[in-house]
Amino acid sequence: MTAKTALITGITGQDGSYLSELLLDKGYTVHGVVRRASTFNTCRIDHLYRDPHDPDTRLFLHYGDLTDGSRMACLLDQVQPDEVYNLAAQSHVRVSFDEPEFTGDTTALGTTRLLEAIRMTGLPCRYYQASSSEMFGATPPPQHESTPFHPRSPYGVAKLYAYWITRNYREAYGLYAVNGILFNHESPRRGPTFVTRKVATAATRIKAGLQDVLYLGNLDARRDWGYAAEYVEAMWLMLQQEDPDDYVVATGTSYSVRDFVEYSFAHLDLDWRDHVRFDKRYLRPAEVDDLVGDASKAEQVLGWRPRVRAPELARLMVDAELNALSRNTGPTVPAVPSPAHTLASH
Repeated sequence: MTAKTALITGITGQDGSYLSELLLDKGYTVHGVVRRASTFNTCRIDHLYRDPHDPDTRLFLHYGDLTDGSRMACLLDQVQPDEVYNLAAQSHVRVSFDEPEFTGDTTALGTTRLLEAIRMTGLPCRYYQASSSEMFGATPPPQHESTPFHPRSPYGVAKLYAYWITRNYREAYGLYAVNGILFNHESPRRGPTFVTRKVATAATRIKAGLQDVLYLGNLDARRDWGYAAEYVEAMWLMLQQEDPDDYVVATGTSYSVRDFVEYSFAHLDLDWRDHVRFDKRYLRPAEVDDLVGDASKAEQVLGWRPRVRAPELARLMVDAELNALSRNTGPTVPAVPSPAHTLASH
């Protein structure tokens, strides 16, 4: 078999790093799209870096952005990928209320630009769209592929647009395009402003005497939390099927933010009530009370099943923060030269 080539937008994010590991382990050549910044933002994939002069190198990075459709078309023509994974987005729900226009331009219209670039170049590639449980919003759980959507944030609305434009290009132009409707998936590589990582980091610092208090918003919100390293396998499996379709990926379990806080602090023999304080600034203008996914279709068709639930996930993330604190380095990967130094400039 000829090794496949994949193009990943959002490769420097949590999901992009785990997906890159998975694909490289399967023998793929992986090309990633990285936004230009004044500081290096490749820490999650630095451990995958190899000197580009090495003939065995199979990871390549390119500057690009979903707000630039012509750049996406050029990269597609240059890379000629067999599979495209669109993981890039403004992905913070609370921030989307502060930056609704930017969220729509990147998360919604950015998807359109990428799909249109695929259509215009005529590449026979398979396309994965990172959809979100936030599209369900106020719809009562459990949520599955046929559940009506009712987003409650600019992020959820933008993701819903991306979901429907992906289906439209599949139906109108015959593109092999799928939506992975992933419920909350976390890991030690989660961004520091997301609640699970924020909790794990604070609990560890409080245990070490480096912090006294953790401020949080709505502790009653309930989520279906899974492990990101497992969820990327479902992404890959979706593109290996004979026919394109859409799938919910979830654990089918519901835990509150309060539960996750308690698991994290208890793992360090701490009583969370001694350290957690409420701050209304972290409340959203419109809350989503409960998200619980029904991933029966993914299990039946893809053969995918989750293994890690919220209690194990909390302990896993706290342990990673403990290890990071003992090393006094970042929590995710060993220190190696940054691949940002060797980004392709064309």
